Amino acid sequence: MDERAVSFLRELVETPSPSGFEQPVQRVMRRELAPLADDVRTDVMGNVIARIDAASGGNMRVMLAGHCDEIGFMVRYIDDRGFVYFAPIGGIDAHLVPGQRVHVHTADGPVLGVVGKKPIHLMEPKDRETVVKLNSQFIDLGCADADAARKLVAVGDPVTFAVGFERLQGEMAASRGFDDKMGAFIVAEVMRAVRQRGVPPVEVYGVSTVQEEVGLRGAATSAYGIDPQIGIAVDVGFASDVPGVEMKEIGEFKVGGGPIISRGANINPALYDLMVRTAREEGIPCQIMGAPRGTGTDANVMQLTRAGVAAALVQVPLRYMHSPVEVLSLADIEATIRLLAAVIYRLDGDFSVIPN
Repeated sequence: MDERAVSFLRELVETPSPSGFEQPVQRVMRRELAPLADDVRTDVMGNVIARIDAASGGNMRVMLAGHCDEIGFMVRYIDDRGFVYFAPIGGIDAHLVPGQRVHVHTADGPVLGVVGKKPIHLMEPKDRETVVKLNSQFIDLGCADADAARKLVAVGDPVTFAVGFERLQGEMAASRGFDDKMGAFIVAEVMRAVRQRGVPPVEVYGVSTVQEEVGLRGAATSAYGIDPQIGIAVDVGFASDVPGVEMKEIGEFKVGGGPIISRGANINPALYDLMVRTAREEGIPCQIMGAPRGTGTDANVMQLTRAGVAAALVQVPLRYMHSPVEVLSLADIEATIRLLAAVIYRLDGDFSVIPN
């Protein structure tokens, strides 16, 4: 991945965007998409929707969706001593939170704090093996009292882990927020690839969706407004190449093994066949996921929009999902961009999404 792309990805994952508070990262997305699309707009939910027009006669609408919201917290209460109590935004493992540095994102900018709990020395032996509930954890801003804390932060302020993007060995990288600002990044880079290649045979909508972590909300409204014939969600998927993960339960998915293409009830069979065939013909490594029910991604709501949409799901294998140290391969991201760009140019007028 070239330095421009790495810099863009870094900016996305390090820009705060807990569900419901995606505006900062959406400003970055609008800036990047503006020179690539024929039109860029933001809807009432906060979804950023970019469009590239089709060649003459192309009347199929294709929607690519990557959600830009990340997990986080929200300030709920400030006690008399100035300690800040919080609630989760999205699914957060309470094991991972104590001892973390966090940023409270206020009207005047980020305020650094640390998440505290009772020291292990002062805990009863039986409590040392018990997860400390999130509502018993608190943020220490270093304030002397409630008045000092309330001058800095307010109830309802969003909170994120105070960590960013770091390169590991080879093509591996770690960050918070790869789920799924990486997907929004891929959508933007596919739009870039389409613009560089030339006018596509279909109308392409690249959407940075909001509020996925709290109910797939942004994809539901944006898909209704766009009314696409095809909807492709781009998200992260569970990597099973780490200790303790049962491949027989989720499948075999390796970081660095290429994008994961889902197959099952949530996926249009003709579109699945096209994606697998494209990967093979383009020499792009891919992995197959059996998804017998809904996938829990934006593909769910896109498929059920209006009278139905031919849906597909492409995922990048991710280790340690919903933690401050999510790990993936930049090579898998690049392969996913290549795959989706190639698929778009195979969607000519003869392609039918009606299952046979």
